[in-house]
Amino acid sequence: MSRQINAPTIADIEALADEALRTIPPELLRFVGNVVIHVEDFPDEETEREMELDSPFDLLGLYRGVDLAHKSVTATPSDLDMIYLYRRPLLDYWCETGEDLAHLVRHVLIHEIGHHFGFSDDDMDEIEASVPD
Repeated sequence: MSRQINAPTIADIEALADEALRTIPPELLRFVGNVVIHVEDFPDEETEREMELDSPFDLLGLYRGVDLAHKSVTATPSDLDMIYLYRRPLLDYWCETGEDLAHLVRHVLIHEIGHHFGFSDDDMDEIEASVPD
């Protein structure tokens, strides 16, 4: 008798993202409080075109908004800052690499939070290395 294994759901990925947020140092997390984290199966068609993706599996996560370095306290925000995590590409990458799924979600989340702060990829690598799993 074979046992069917179900792929992690959107709710499962959301739970992993919430868990990962609890590992972010409080001095950084206080600036992330207004960022909405949203999990979808894939990027929408507009995002695929905008990012010039060859495949919807090419994007694991995306920050949409105005990074903190470019925000003005006098400007009226036109939209919410959002971090998108894409479930199917994350699961595909997870299956291909065998990397721990919680670690992968945390890595992508930290990378996208870094964009919220206006950090470079090198800055984000340093932050991730300094935050315990």
